[in-house]
Amino acid sequence: MDITTQKRNAKQFIQNWQNRGHEKQDSQSFWLQLLRDVLGVEEPEQFIKFEKKVQLSHESFIDGYIEQTHVMIEQKGSNKDLDKPIRQSSGELLTPFQQAQRYANNLPYSERPRWIVTCNFIEFRVYDMEHPNSEPVRIELKDLEKTYYQLEFLVDKSNEHLEKEKQVSLSAGELVGKIYDELLKQYKDPDNEHSQKSINQLCVRIVFCLYAEDAGIFGKRNMFHDYLEQFDARQMRQALIKLFKVLDIKEEDRDPYLADDDPKLAEFPYVNGGMFSNEDIEIPSFTDELRSLLLSKASDEFDWSEISPTIFGAVFESTLNPETRRQGGMHYTSVENIHKVIDPLFLNDLKNELNEIKKTKQLATLKKKASKFQDKLANLTFFDPACGSGNFLTETYLQLRKLENEAIKLIYPNPSLDVGQAKDIIKVSIQQFYGIEINDFAVSVAKTALWIAESQMLEETKDIFYADWDFLPLKTYTHIHEGNALTMDWNDIIPNYACHYIMGNPPFIGGMMMSRTQKEEIKKVLGKIKGVGELDYVSGWYKKAVQYIAGTLIEVAFVSTNSICQGQQAVTLWKPLFATGIQINYAYKTFIWNSEAKEKAHVHCIIVSFSYKTRKKKILFDESGQPTVVKYINSYLMNRENIFIESRSEPLNAPHKIRFGSMPRDGGGFILNEQQKEEFISKNPLSKKFIHLYLGAVEFLHNKKRYCLWLTNITPRELQSMPLVLKRVQKVKEFRGKSKALSTRKMAATPTLFAQRAQPTSGNYIAVPKTSSQRRRYIPIGFLSSEVIASDLLFLIPNAKLYDFGILSSNMHNSWMRAVAGRLKSDYRYAKDIVYNNFPWPPATEKQKAKIEKTAQAILDARALYPDSSLADLYDPLTMPKELLKAHQDNDRTVMEAYGLPVKGTTESDAVAHLFKMYEKLTKEKN
Repeated sequence: MDITTQKRNAKQFIQNWQNRGHEKQDSQSFWLQLLRDVLGVEEPEQFIKFEKKVQLSHESFIDGYIEQTHVMIEQKGSNKDLDKPIRQSSGELLTPFQQAQRYANNLPYSERPRWIVTCNFIEFRVYDMEHPNSEPVRIELKDLEKTYYQLEFLVDKSNEHLEKEKQVSLSAGELVGKIYDELLKQYKDPDNEHSQKSINQLCVRIVFCLYAEDAGIFGKRNMFHDYLEQFDARQMRQALIKLFKVLDIKEEDRDPYLADDDPKLAEFPYVNGGMFSNEDIEIPSFTDELRSLLLSKASDEFDWSEISPTIFGAVFESTLNPETRRQGGMHYTSVENIHKVIDPLFLNDLKNELNEIKKTKQLATLKKKASKFQDKLANLTFFDPACGSGNFLTETYLQLRKLENEAIKLIYPNPSLDVGQAKDIIKVSIQQFYGIEINDFAVSVAKTALWIAESQMLEETKDIFYADWDFLPLKTYTHIHEGNALTMDWNDIIPNYACHYIMGNPPFIGGMMMSRTQKEEIKKVLGKIKGVGELDYVSGWYKKAVQYIAGTLIEVAFVSTNSICQGQQAVTLWKPLFATGIQINYAYKTFIWNSEAKEKAHVHCIIVSFSYKTRKKKILFDESGQPTVVKYINSYLMNRENIFIESRSEPLNAPHKIRFGSMPRDGGGFILNEQQKEEFISKNPLSKKFIHLYLGAVEFLHNKKRYCLWLTNITPRELQSMPLVLKRVQKVKEFRGKSKALSTRKMAATPTLFAQRAQPTSGNYIAVPKTSSQRRRYIPIGFLSSEVIASDLLFLIPNAKLYDFGILSSNMHNSWMRAVAGRLKSDYRYAKDIVYNNFPWPPATEKQKAKIEKTAQAILDARALYPDSSLADLYDPLTMPKELLKAHQDNDRTVMEAYGLPVKGTTESDAVAHLFKMYEKLTKEKN
C-alpha cells in the first residue's frame, strides 16, 4: 500500500471511529479495519488472534495478539482512562498496561510480547518490552493521518529498525565528516585538485572497509581494526597503502610469502569491482588524533552494518564542502520522498502484481507465476541522469530485491532443501541500475551505496535458505558514470531501447542563479526559443529526456523546482515539449522537499511523470499528497487540456493598464528612514515637500514606514539651498557613474530623478504587491494616493475605481492568479504580463458593476474597523476578522454572478476552468 492511500485511509478510519468505542462490541472490528485499511494487511482475520487464552489463577483471555510481530493488545472502551487502575475479577486494581504485563508473564517464553499496546479507541499507548521502564509512545486517534507510520511495527518485523537505521546512518555521516576534516589537515596542498579527489576516494575506501568488517564481508569482524591497530600513527599511511593494494589482488596472484610477512594482511579477501584499483591516490600521514578517531570512534565504538545505504549515501556526500553543494544544486532526499517518485512510477504496480500472484491456489502454477515475476524484475532497467549519491537507484534496488525475496519464497517452498548457489537463485542485480553524476566523489559514494545495499539484501536472501554465500569478491559492476548529463549522449550510458524507467531529482538551480556555463548548456539543449534564459536548470533534463525516450515506452519521473510549471516557464518549457506528443501521467503539486542531510535542504518542489505512452489513469496529487484520478494534466498541473497563458504586453480586456512602480537605482541615495526624514526636515524645512512615503510590498502589507526624496520638480535654486539633499544627489550620481551597466552610467546625468518613474501625478491608484504569502486566500490590494511613491516591488493601476478593486479582490481573480502566477519559494509572485494582462474580465452589466462597487466598498469599510492592524494581520487566515471575511465572501458572490457562474457548488477548479474558456475565446477574437 502506498503512502498516499495509507493517509487517505487513516483519515477515513478517524472519521469512522470518532465518538465510538464499546469494548465488547467494537474491539475486533476496530483492529481488523486498522490492520486492513491503514496498515495494508490483506487478510487481517488470519493475522491477528482475538481472545487468546492465558492461564492465571483462573482462565483469562488476551484481547488481541499478533504472533508474527510479537504484539499484545489490551483494549478498553472509550470511557476508560488508560492511566487509571481498573478492578479485576480477582479484586486487584490494575492499569491496562499492568493487566497486559500480567498476561505476558504467564505466557511461554517464546510467546511473550516484544510490544504491548493499550488502547481505548481514543489513544494508543505503545510499550517497548525491551525497555519496560521507558515512557510509552502515545498516538492519538485524531492524529492518525499524520502518525499512522508509528503503528507499522504491528505488521512489519523490520519496522523497529527503521528509526535506528536512520539514526545510525546520520551518525555515520557525522563520523565521516570528522575523519574527512582531520585528513584534510594532513594534506600538503589541500586545495590541489588531485588532493581533493584523493581525499574523497580515501574516505570511500575507509567507509567500505569499516562497513565490510562489521557486516562480516571480510570474513570475520574487526579485521580492518585489528590490522591497523598494529601500527602507530607514523606507520598508518604505509599500512593503508599496502592494504588497498592487497584488496585489489586475487589471492592466487598475491606474493606467496605474504602470510609469513604479514599474516593479518594476508587474511583480507580480494574485493574486485575497481574500488581499490587506483594506486595513484594521495594518502597523507596520520596523527595520533586521527588514528584514535579511526580506530576508536569509527571502528571500536560504531557498528556500520546497520546503516541504511539510501540515507547514508546522502549524509556521506554531505562531507563535501557546502559551497560545492550549492553550486551544483545538489539536495539530498528522504526515503519517503523517493517513494513519492518510485511508488506511482512502477513500484505500486509491481506490488499489486505480486499480491495477485500470491492468491494463486495451485502450487505448480504459483511457482511458475512467481518465477516469471522474478524474471520480470531482473529485466527491468532504471536510469537516473543526475544520480548524486545514488539515493533513487539504491532505494529502488532495495525494493526490487525485497519483492524478489518474496517471489523466491513462493518459488522455493522448501528453502533448506532447495538451497543452491546465490548466482542461480538471485536474479535482480545492481547492474540493472544506471546513473550519470558530474561530481566524482558522488559517483564513488553511489557505487559504494549500491554495493552496501547488495550486501545487505544478500544477507536477507541467505536467511531464507540458511545459506553461507560469500559476498566477496564483488561480482557485479555498477553503471554509475561521471560526466555532465546535459552534454552527454544518454544512449552511450544505456541505449534507449534497453531502458524502462528514468527518475531522479536534477539540480535545483533557478534561472537567475545559474552560472554562465550552465546558461549556455541550457541554451544548447533547448535551442533558440523565446524566454530560454529564464528557465530553471532542471529544464535541460526534461528536454534531454523527451529526446531520449522518443519512439519508446520509457516512463520518466523527475522532482523539480515548482517554477517550471508556473508563470512564463509553464509556456516556455512545456509548449515545445507537448508538441512532441508526450503526456503527463502523474504529478505532485507543490510540496516541501526535505532531505536527510545534516544541513537540510527545504525546497518547494513538484514531481512530474511523463512519457509518449498514455496511461489509462492519470493521477494528480494535491499539496497534501491526496491523489485524484483525472482526465488531463496540463503544464500548470491542472485537470485541464493543454492551454498556455503567454506573456502579453497589453491587457486582454481589462479597463485599465497596470505597470511597475518606480525604480530608484540610486545606491540608497534617495531612501530615508523615519529618523533621517526628521533630520532632513529639522535642518531644512523646505525639504519636507520633496519627502514622500515610499512603499514596496513589505511596507505596504506590514504598515512599515519608509521615505524617499522625490525630486521631479525641484529647481536648481531649491536643491542648492538644501545641503543634505544635495549630498544625497551627489551620492546617486557617483553610484550610477561607477556602474558596469552603460544604461545606468547614462542616468548619472540626471541624478535627481529615479531611474524609472511610473508614479501617477494626481488622484489615487490601486497598489498590488509583487509577492504575497500563499497562506492568504486573497492578495491584499488597496488604494494609495499619488503622493505615496510605489517602488518597483508594487504594481500600480492608475485611475482605477471601486469596480476594479472589487474584481481584483475577488476569488475569481485570485483563483486565476494561483493557477498561472509564478512562485517565489511558495509565495505568490504576481506578474503583470502573465496574470493581469491575461485575466479575462467579466461582461458585467451596469447593474452588476454597481453591486460590485458596493461590495468592494464594504471590504474597505471592514478594514477600516481595525485601523491598528496591517494588511498582513487582516489577511492572515488565523486572524482575519469575521467582518472582513464576510465582506469578501459577499464580493465573491457578486463577481461570480457577473461571470454567469452559480454561487452554490462552484469550486475554485470550476472558476479557473471558466476563466480558461473565456481566455481561449478572447485570444481567438484578438487574433
